[in-house]
Amino acid sequence: MNETRDPAEPAEHRQTVMLAAFEGWNDAGSAATAALLHLHDLWDAQDLAELDPEEYHDFQVIRPVVGTDENGRREITWPATTIVSATVPGSGRRVLLVHGIEPSMRWRRYCRELLDLAEREGVTTVVTLGALLADVPHTRPIPMTATSESAGLRAVLDVEPNSYEGPTGIVGVLQHAAAERGMQSVSLWAAVPHYVANPPSPKATIAILSRVEELLSDPIPLGDLPEEAEAWQAGVDELAAEDEEIAEYVHQLEEAKDTAELPEASGEAIAREFERYLKRRDDGTGGPLA
Repeated sequence: MNETRDPAEPAEHRQTVMLAAFEGWNDAGSAATAALLHLHDLWDAQDLAELDPEEYHDFQVIRPVVGTDENGRREITWPATTIVSATVPGSGRRVLLVHGIEPSMRWRRYCRELLDLAEREGVTTVVTLGALLADVPHTRPIPMTATSESAGLRAVLDVEPNSYEGPTGIVGVLQHAAAERGMQSVSLWAAVPHYVANPPSPKATIAILSRVEELLSDPIPLGDLPEEAEAWQAGVDELAAEDEEIAEYVHQLEEAKDTAELPEASGEAIAREFERYLKRRDDGTGGPLA
């Protein structure tokens, strides 16, 4: 690992959080990595470290890119994993942002290297961001799923442990590895309509950022994303209007979605949400990771 941090900088930081997103299988519509890059620009992140791509990537699968730099010189960009450090304005919370491409090999070593760095930098919570293709309508709010292997966080967030069984990606492996080290870990997933799978997916990116904002209890300005999401939805509306089969399919998804959400208006659900609010107020935390 190539670290660029000043050796004199203290490595222990209170309530430091790591946010990680990876291009590839875990990133439908590029929604998760777009959320991470938005935070990178928003918080004026500074380079901290980079993982050597030679150890983790098959360059015949993920090829390097050749181009020209600002001085006119030819250069090759390798598919490295970058770790940057940022400070959230206002709260002063320190956040590490991990951005990379899902590795081709040595996933356990890859996760160990990331989490070793996280421990050196005082990270207490690892939050992984992902997006998957799903049978959901583009006209409704993007469904978000939050899972955690940390009992304490599950109680605060009112989420269940991850019950998924089957093939997993680097997001699932990293979350599990963090939990095994005794770190708090949360996995956030956005459901992207599968019939508009091509990036960008700004509506899903906003959904992810909103959930991150809730976790950190720090406001996250969205910039141009709301306008981009409106334009995205209008474009899909136009596409559906031109194809009767797509329009009918979207209508079926809307009916299924609306029917499934009816129980959420029950008195039990409202009472559960109010209890969560009271707990946060009494604790004086304002949020699960405050």
